[in-house]
Amino acid sequence: MDLLFSNDRKGAYPQSWYAATAHEAPEHPGLQGEVKADVCVVGAGFTGLSTALHLAQRGVDVVLLDAHRVGFGASGRNGGQLGSGQRQDQKALIQMMGRDDARHLWLLAEEAKQLVRGLIDTHGIDCDYRPGVAWTAFSEAETREMHGYADLLEREYGYTQIERLDGDACHALCPSPAYKGGILDMGAGHLHPLNFALGLARAAKAAGVRIHERTHVHSVEDGRPATVRCDHGLVRAETVVLAGNGYLGGLNRKVAARVMPINNFVVATEPLGDRAAEVLTRDVAVADSKFVVNYFRLSHDKRLLFGGGESYGYRFPDDIAAKVRKPLQEIFPHLTDVRIDHAWGGTLAITMKRLPYLSRVGDSILSSSGYSGHGVGTATHAGLLMAKAILGQGAGFDMMARLPAPRFPGGPAFRSPLLALAMTWFALRDRLGV
Repeated sequence: MDLLFSNDRKGAYPQSWYAATAHEAPEHPGLQGEVKADVCVVGAGFTGLSTALHLAQRGVDVVLLDAHRVGFGASGRNGGQLGSGQRQDQKALIQMMGRDDARHLWLLAEEAKQLVRGLIDTHGIDCDYRPGVAWTAFSEAETREMHGYADLLEREYGYTQIERLDGDACHALCPSPAYKGGILDMGAGHLHPLNFALGLARAAKAAGVRIHERTHVHSVEDGRPATVRCDHGLVRAETVVLAGNGYLGGLNRKVAARVMPINNFVVATEPLGDRAAEVLTRDVAVADSKFVVNYFRLSHDKRLLFGGGESYGYRFPDDIAAKVRKPLQEIFPHLTDVRIDHAWGGTLAITMKRLPYLSRVGDSILSSSGYSGHGVGTATHAGLLMAKAILGQGAGFDMMARLPAPRFPGGPAFRSPLLALAMTWFALRDRLGV
């Protein structure tokens, strides 16, 4: 079974609030016959669009392929949060990589946020970008740990854009009885992810990228040139970029061994009107400290966009709204009567270390994936880093490629059950507060 077609109609966006409120999405023709290019990019999400755009702006001839539509996958379905740092916090990176590399990774992550904001400004992308992401805690001990982390960022990196929230300040921001404090990062932000992807596609096409939608890639053969075989044609290119993330499937065994798809789910409630203040009193996003994180924000029309719950395997649950309503009501028990208007799922990709996997997986093939829920900035930035690497400026790419990327145990047949068992254990820890 192929994740590309397990839960969606071919070439159709999901029934999400994002798709319902997206700007015009011009259709791009499917690939027919044999074409040649300097670079062929597989996957038209943030990674692929950014790679193609930055190469085309430098005069490179690029063909961009997607089995469905631009922004169809996780890029057009996610929580829309542009967070600071890498997916692992700086304390973990210092222990894992040492202080110098951890500093370099922090600077790359800051560059990622600047890149996203710069692309929005430069190309006039209307995606409702707003500053502010809060990280909320379930106990006073977690709150102290978060405040200590804010102190570390200020001391080590001069990062002063974090507000420390005690219990009263947290409740004034987010009136949930579940949270006991946290931090608010005004250097982070949130946006409409599908509209951001569509804006990148418009910019890429204007720069000369040849975009082909509804073009399912079946194989990628390394070589000079490499050959990318599709349903009704093929591309011969000097370099291939794999940017399919959770939807890459088995196109490359090295990537498949280290990057695993998982499913995550989001709902949009009815417009809340004045009751929006029962969710948030400022236009910021929130992610909490659970291992299986809850994340939410208000839309421009005052709906609660709430993400929570994961599943492993190919199929989404039959009732996504019910799956997400459970954590929603744990955080906002006063919203039990609120109607859910949209419920959707998407497939992202994780790695064992919850850090992205960037690698040269062949003589002519580069790949980036495994953003582990931190993809708005990291995936967009990875596209720039791969473009630079193709042009002979590989320092940033090589730094990211040094991140540890162990193989999942058990191979394809057992890694999902093993992960599900591990996640059940972490979910139990969340419930017990340990």
